[in-house]
Amino acid sequence: MATTINELRERIYADSSEEIVTEYLEKIEKSKLNAFITVSKENALLRAREIDSQGHEGPLAGIPIAIKDNISTKGIQTTCASKILTGYIPPYDAHVIEKLKAAGAIIIGKANMDEFAMGSSTETSFYGPTLNPWDTDRVPGGSSGGSAAAVAGGEAPLALGSDTGGSVRCPASFCGVVGLKPTYGVISRYGLISYANSLEQIGPFGSCVRDVATIFDVIAGHDPRDSTSVNREANYSLALKNDVKGMKIGIPQEYFGEGTDKDVEKSVRDAINTLEEFGATTIDVKMPNTKYALSAYYVIAMSEASSNLARFDGMRYGLRVEDSDWHTTFSQVRAAGFGDEVKRRILLGTYALSAGYHDKYYLKALKIRTLIKQDFEKAFANVDVLIAPTMPYPAFKIGEKIDDPISLFLADVDTVPVNLAGVPSISVPCGFSNGLPIGMQVIGKHFDEAAILRTAYTFEENTDFHTKQPEGY
Repeated sequence: MATTINELRERIYADSSEEIVTEYLEKIEKSKLNAFITVSKENALLRAREIDSQGHEGPLAGIPIAIKDNISTKGIQTTCASKILTGYIPPYDAHVIEKLKAAGAIIIGKANMDEFAMGSSTETSFYGPTLNPWDTDRVPGGSSGGSAAAVAGGEAPLALGSDTGGSVRCPASFCGVVGLKPTYGVISRYGLISYANSLEQIGPFGSCVRDVATIFDVIAGHDPRDSTSVNREANYSLALKNDVKGMKIGIPQEYFGEGTDKDVEKSVRDAINTLEEFGATTIDVKMPNTKYALSAYYVIAMSEASSNLARFDGMRYGLRVEDSDWHTTFSQVRAAGFGDEVKRRILLGTYALSAGYHDKYYLKALKIRTLIKQDFEKAFANVDVLIAPTMPYPAFKIGEKIDDPISLFLADVDTVPVNLAGVPSISVPCGFSNGLPIGMQVIGKHFDEAAILRTAYTFEENTDFHTKQPEGY
C-alpha cells in the first residue's frame, strides 16, 4: 500500500479517495495492533466522497489521518484512553483539526494512547495496550503509541500525537517512523485535553520527513484562542534540502551515558558520521544539568496534572455515578474512572503543591528548568543542532516495566529536557537492533525547525532506514 503523501496523491488522482480510505479501513478492521480506540468509518467515507466530487483541492486532499484520542474532534468520541471519558463526544474541533479539514485531510479514527498521555508505552490505556508492528510482544512507546503504530503498521499514512516529555518522539523511535515535537507555542493547543500545559505540544507522525513537514505546514500558525500560541508563520517544506555543508552538530555527552544500549549508541554515532561525510562538522558539548531533568520534569508534570484533572468530576460529561452529595460523587467517579498511573500522578502532584512542600519540590523544579534551558542556550551559541539518541534502548516487552514506575520514568531520560526547554526536536529512524528500530533525535534552537528538518531530511535522503517496514505490514 502506498504510504507517502505523494504516492497517495497519485493513487487518488488515478482512482479515488474513497478507494484509498476503504483500503485503510479494511486494514484497521483486520488488525491486531489495537492502534485505534474509535474508527470513524461512516464519516471518513462520506468525507472521501465529498472530496472526490470537489476535485481534490488542498495539500492533504483525500488523505486519511489518525488523531490521538486526547485531541478534540467534533462528533467523534474522544476519551483520552480513560474510562472516565468513555462516551464523551466533543461539540467542537481542536484548532489542528480545523486546519486539517480545511486542507482536505480525512479523520479516519482516534488513536490509542496512555491514559491522559501519562506513560511511555501505551500500556495504561483503559482500552488495552497497543502492540508494536515490528514485534507484537513489545510496546510501541508512548504516550502516542497508537498514532505511531498506525503509521508503522500501514493503518494510516499520517497521524497526530502530543508530546509532553517525549510522547511523539518515543513511539516514533520504537516504531521506526518520523515524529516531530515543535517549539512550544508554534502549534495551537486549543482542543488538546491538557495534562501538563507548560510542557505539551501537538506533533505529527509520518513515514518520511517530507510528509511530517507537509502536515506541519498545515497545522502550524497563530491561534488567538490559545494564549501560548506564537504568531510566527513559515513554510517548513522549503527547509527540505539535501545539504548539511557547513552545519555544526553538537554531541551532548550526557545523552550517551549509563543505561544507553550499545546498539543505540553505535547507530546514532554512525548516523552522525554519515552527516559528517556530507559536510557537517561535530563538536562535543556539555549540558551539566541534564542529570536533574527527569526529577524536575516529573515534579512539574505531575503538579500540573493534579490541577488539570480536577475538572473531571462526573457532573457534566463522561462517567457518572449516582449519589446523594457532590463530595461523595466526585470521589467515587474519580476512584472508578481513573487508572492507577493517573491516580499516582495526581497524588504525587497534589503532594508537591501542598503547603510546606511547594517550595521544596515545585519551586525547586522550576529553578532546575531554568538551568536546563540555559544549558541549551549555551550549547546553541556554538552549534546549529544537537544530535542524540531518542530513546536509550529499543522497544521493551509488554509488561516488562509497567509494574516498576521508576524504571518506566527513566525511559524518558533523553527526551524530557527538550520539553523543559521548549525547543524543537525530531526523531528519525537510524538503525536496528535485533530487528527493532532505533531513533536518532535532532534538537534545534527555539523556532528553528528548519535546521532540524534539513538535517533529518539530508540523513534520510542518504540512507534507507525509513524505507524499512515491519514484516507483514
